[in-house]
Amino acid sequence: MNWKGVKTLVTGAGGFIGSHLTEELLAGGASVRALVHYNARGHWGHLEDLPRPHPRRLEVLAGDVTDPYAMREAVRGREVVFHLAALIAIPYSYRSPASYVRTNVEGTLNVLEACRAAGVKRLVHTSTSEVYGTAVYAPIDEKHPLQGQSPYSASKIGADKLAESYWRSFGLPVVTVRPFNTYGPRQSARAVIPAILVQLLSGAKELRLGDLSPVRDFNFVADTVDGFLRAAAAPKLVGETVNIGSGRGRLPGRSVPVRKDGARLRPAKSEVYRLLCDNRKARRLAGWRPRYSLDEGLALTIQHIRSHLAEYKSGIFNV
Repeated sequence: MNWKGVKTLVTGAGGFIGSHLTEELLAGGASVRALVHYNARGHWGHLEDLPRPHPRRLEVLAGDVTDPYAMREAVRGREVVFHLAALIAIPYSYRSPASYVRTNVEGTLNVLEACRAAGVKRLVHTSTSEVYGTAVYAPIDEKHPLQGQSPYSASKIGADKLAESYWRSFGLPVVTVRPFNTYGPRQSARAVIPAILVQLLSGAKELRLGDLSPVRDFNFVADTVDGFLRAAAAPKLVGETVNIGSGRGRLPGRSVPVRKDGARLRPAKSEVYRLLCDNRKARRLAGWRPRYSLDEGLALTIQHIRSHLAEYKSGIFNV
């Protein structure tokens, strides 16, 4: 798709994936309204990392998806909306489940309703592979059962079903993108790859991690962003859900001694032990395929973390 001049909205633009998506849209010539969560410091999250001066095609808007009035204003005049705003930290969802319902479920409802009222051409809604829970079969395709194994995943299942209902009930042109475990520059150390790298680059002789038995499908952030852009442009994906993942499952290595960190352990019945993506639908309907190997993605991630190491909180890896 030629993004030049296309009026877009990215919710959650200050986040890990959202900032990379915003950057790629700007590079493609799009007009981007970037919604960041309001804070008293006026901080734009990871959008602060974008090269300056910022292009005039970037409009940064502070707001909150839980406010329906703010969402109407954010969506007004936009053609394509990418909805990424969400609470995503699984450990925190055990402590504050109501906030996940408000942001992930009610917030998504507000975005859906605003998009319906504004008559947008396409809404790309962000899901997560966590909605599948531990694989009943693998690789996991889009017909796999949904299992709410944490308050976070349950809230995302609710949001996904709302998006589906707006397509079926109102004909809203929505596509649900379901990324598997994305990693790369700007990701916080709440996730396993940056948690390992931050500790190693800080000189740790022993790693503090959670359960080492789960298998994960790691996808570099540039590939995930490419999946979002292709999903927004593929006519056959309207009303559909599509997996974005490498199709390769990996276990954490053990060359460095590891001590289990209780803060990173999930309750036993909540742990997701196997996630492996079947990405054939994305390949067939959107022409998407991963371009980065794990080694290539890790090299770029290491380079970023090494140059930003002072920004990571020492000893805190689960936020």
